[in-house]
Amino acid sequence: MAEIVAGIASSHTPQLSTGTDLWSDHAARDRNNKKLLGHDAEFHTYEELLATADPGLADEITAEVWAAKHDRCQKALRLLGDRLAAAKADIVVIYGDDQNELFTDDGVPTFSCFTGSELIDRPLPGEAFAKLPKGIQAASWAAHGSEPTAHQVSAELSRRVLDFLVENDFDMTRFGRQPEGRSLGHAFTFPRYRLGLSPDVPIVPIFINTYYPPNVPTAGRCYALGSVVRQAIESWDSEARVAIVASGGLSHFVVDEDLDWRVLNAIERNDAVALTAFSRRRLRSGTSEILNWIAAAGTLGGLRASIIDYVPGYRTPAGTGAGMAFVSWARE
Repeated sequence: MAEIVAGIASSHTPQLSTGTDLWSDHAARDRNNKKLLGHDAEFHTYEELLATADPGLADEITAEVWAAKHDRCQKALRLLGDRLAAAKADIVVIYGDDQNELFTDDGVPTFSCFTGSELIDRPLPGEAFAKLPKGIQAASWAAHGSEPTAHQVSAELSRRVLDFLVENDFDMTRFGRQPEGRSLGHAFTFPRYRLGLSPDVPIVPIFINTYYPPNVPTAGRCYALGSVVRQAIESWDSEARVAIVASGGLSHFVVDEDLDWRVLNAIERNDAVALTAFSRRRLRSGTSEILNWIAAAGTLGGLRASIIDYVPGYRTPAGTGAGMAFVSWARE
């Protein structure tokens, strides 16, 4: 039977893939964001958050603090990459969300599996790229290759996962052909470009619509999906070694350390009750990518989780930024 041999979860914010000289550019986008999800699970303007922010957050916005946090993040990413390589996986299942990359207003599925043999990462054309903020441009290497790049997909395992999910009453969208001109999204390319996943190792992308209401699944539904995926893998008549990756999160574009630690501690304890208790209102905006981690935790319930690091990446005195987290799972 196939074996789940390891798991990793990583934030993929552009903040991770630029120098700290561009963190102020990321901060500028926060200041213009009119829908910043606060600790009260309501949306606010930057000015509203700043008016009630902890004055101590100003101490987080210094070159020295930023440099130290950046170094910690790079060390954690290297360690995740090393652990993924050490797992010697034959296939990697990736939980991620699509952000108007493969799916747009012509159809955004709650859950989807791809049953073809490859998906293409397509960099933005020059004119579109030139319109991006400088910080996003500088971080684009972590999301896209310099030219169209094929990412192999294990169609056999993807179809098996799809069948198991349908049999367990999940309403899945199947697609076997990449829409013309669209790209595999950054959640699914990040493991290759930043975590060193070999191009020779096929992936199984599982798309979860975390970002775009109303058809955003609950935390409980994502955990249940992950559990069914585990059944599909472990009952597969194959000698394949399978690794699991969760891409994205944690809290952003407002850092919520309390929420992030609740997620991380629940993952470390393998606490399904806690992981499935988070409300839709709490997991919105960028913070919604926590759902990818919850699905992965459902698949990795038989392995032991270890928190490598958690770095609250504050970018402004209003508390905006990204909660950058790094976790690995291994057999006992």
